[in-house]
Amino acid sequence: MTDYTTVSIPKDLADRVEETIEGTSFSSTSDLVRFLLRSIVIQHQQSGELTEAEFEEITDQLQDLGYLE
Repeated sequence: MTDYTTVSIPKDLADRVEETIEGTSFSSTSDLVRFLLRSIVIQHQQSGELTEAEFEEITDQLQDLGYLE
């Protein structure tokens, strides 16, 4: 059995995520957050470490999607 933990995000961000995932394969904010975090972790593991440029690229992408301010 997998253990879970809770991650808090601002309500306005959660609302924006809900709007963003409408019509996608993501059924919840948690699904999307798991996908994004898993993607970042996999990228990190494959490269050994994230460079500053890679981190900034991920941050820019998340900002463009409205997940970061």
